[in-house]
Amino acid sequence: MTLPEWLEPLPDAAEQRALDQWTIDSLGVPGAYLMERAGAGLAALVARLAPSGPVAVVCGKGNNGGDGYVTARRLRERGREVRVLSLGPVAELRGDARSNAERLPGAAPEPFEASKLDGAAVIVDAILGTGFEGEPRGPAAGAIEAINARSGSGEGPGEPVVVACDVPSGVNASTGEVDGAAVRARATATFHAAKPGLWIAPGKACAGEVQVVDIGIPPGGPGDPGIGLISRRVTAGIPRRGRESTKFAAGSVLVCGGSTGLTGAPCMASESAMRAGAGYVTAFVPASLNHIFELRLLEVMTVRLPDIGGSLAADGLDTVLERAERSDALVLGPGLGRADGAFELARALARRVRLPLLLDADGLNAHAGRLAALAERPGPTVLTPHAGELARLLESDSGAVGARRLQSARRAASEARAIVVLKGDDTLVAAPDGRVAVNSGGASALATAGTGDVLSGVIGAYLAKGMDPFHAACAAVFVHAQAGRLTAQRIGAEGVIARDVIEALPAALRESLG
Repeated sequence: MTLPEWLEPLPDAAEQRALDQWTIDSLGVPGAYLMERAGAGLAALVARLAPSGPVAVVCGKGNNGGDGYVTARRLRERGREVRVLSLGPVAELRGDARSNAERLPGAAPEPFEASKLDGAAVIVDAILGTGFEGEPRGPAAGAIEAINARSGSGEGPGEPVVVACDVPSGVNASTGEVDGAAVRARATATFHAAKPGLWIAPGKACAGEVQVVDIGIPPGGPGDPGIGLISRRVTAGIPRRGRESTKFAAGSVLVCGGSTGLTGAPCMASESAMRAGAGYVTAFVPASLNHIFELRLLEVMTVRLPDIGGSLAADGLDTVLERAERSDALVLGPGLGRADGAFELARALARRVRLPLLLDADGLNAHAGRLAALAERPGPTVLTPHAGELARLLESDSGAVGARRLQSARRAASEARAIVVLKGDDTLVAAPDGRVAVNSGGASALATAGTGDVLSGVIGAYLAKGMDPFHAACAAVFVHAQAGRLTAQRIGAEGVIARDVIEALPAALRESLG
């Protein structure tokens, strides 16, 4: 499974270990050289974040601790006051870690005690490395808890800045899972490439600023990472309107949803599809509510479907199927509601429509516990759940999904044979073949009602343009987040509403293209 060029590879622990070994064994680069580069990069990050003040470096028993000993040496050579705290005797260390501990100038490493962290302006976490899995125990768990007890944001009076070595101790570098205590770092210096767990929640919340340090591993090598970080290059593949384009050539999107009290969702999905470049959008809405949509949607066509008390009824199926024969994508679910007839309509459409289909909101809830049925669909499928919706699809709970986001997204994609967009600050886009794209986030302005409907419309527009579903979902996630960031810069994150994000979509795409 090869990642597209617009994804920055995020090697997991095993893949990074293979790269390290290939560099040492096949290219003849000494492991000590790699460790020296790693420690030097970590020391440079420490110096940038905290140019003065005492430093405490907490070193574990493996190579992560060895990186910490190099860091301590480099900082002492710069004249910094550095206390080195070891979780085990130096005599028990092996290889390059031991030789770097023995090369340390000045005071020898001291056995770790929590009180020895007091007074430090910086604490360097070099306890557990990328190979760690599970729950920290023993001295490592105690050291992690002691570090967290002294740190806050790293910016308050008397709070030390915490900097992690490669990955915050307690975070699974391959998945982002946190099964026990984990260091909460202000920043992480990670080596050669970022790891998935630094960008996937809950590990992402522990990593802080991620700084990639080049340690001398050249391009190439064994392995082919299946996880990557979405880069702005993803937008280069979005089809553009040319001089000979027509509204139909630009893509025709159908949006089906709406119910009493939930008329805004299909409106926002429809308007965002237009702003994302669709040439023609038609909204299928409850007949009794059509006047609301006629007043709200100026550029979008509406088609009235049978409804019962403001909720779509199952006998609107043939009308949608007939229009789908001459359209390019269907967005199903925004504002649909949970009436029996609406759920029946959603399930029947999913079974029969051949168009690329995006399921969101109650279109997803209509398939709770029925995920495998989507694998039989006659066309491509994209699902856009948040954690609660994915939990219902998997017959799990949102807490379990939140703790195992990567695993949950991959499982759903495999069972449904669909692209799964698990929304969050770390939005994951999982493909049935196991590939996963991760969004870098940083768009807190999107934490407001309606922005999920906006994302659905953007993905719908890109599907209608004929994009590969995985690429379409990734490009939409990137542009949607960029629109959130641009809007926040203009008016402040706290005041952003979904309509603001819709208006910012064209600028977001333009800026993404550079």
